[in-house]
Amino acid sequence: MPLPQKILTRKDEITARYFEILEEHMQDILAGKASHSYHIKDFAERLFIHPTHFSNTIKLTTGKSPCYFMEERLMDAARRMLRETSRPIADICYQLTFDDPTNFTKFFKRFEGKTPRQYRQQFIESEIVTI
Repeated sequence: MPLPQKILTRKDEITARYFEILEEHMQDILAGKASHSYHIKDFAERLFIHPTHFSNTIKLTTGKSPCYFMEERLMDAARRMLRETSRPIADICYQLTFDDPTNFTKFFKRFEGKTPRQYRQQFIESEIVTI
């Protein structure tokens, strides 16, 4: 059972609401209902607070920046789509709201250490070995 709002401190309330909004936004992205990923200013606007206050609050309560959580969710979705579908990488890129495949490839490689194509190929090869 969730705690009543009056018990939560304001910073905890902001953090909890951020994660709710993030989850809703990711569901919209995956369902094709979002045309862009939220930035810090977008989350702050939804919470009716200043972007700096929002960013500082999330860092204070979680130890990580708000961007970290958004990027992690995008990477989880990208990894899952690359493993579980044979959709073209460009389609995955556009569904995850990247403007072009080059930006998606750079983003993915920064976190995974390999390109989306290399990641998919490695997964396919590991599946063949286990069969």
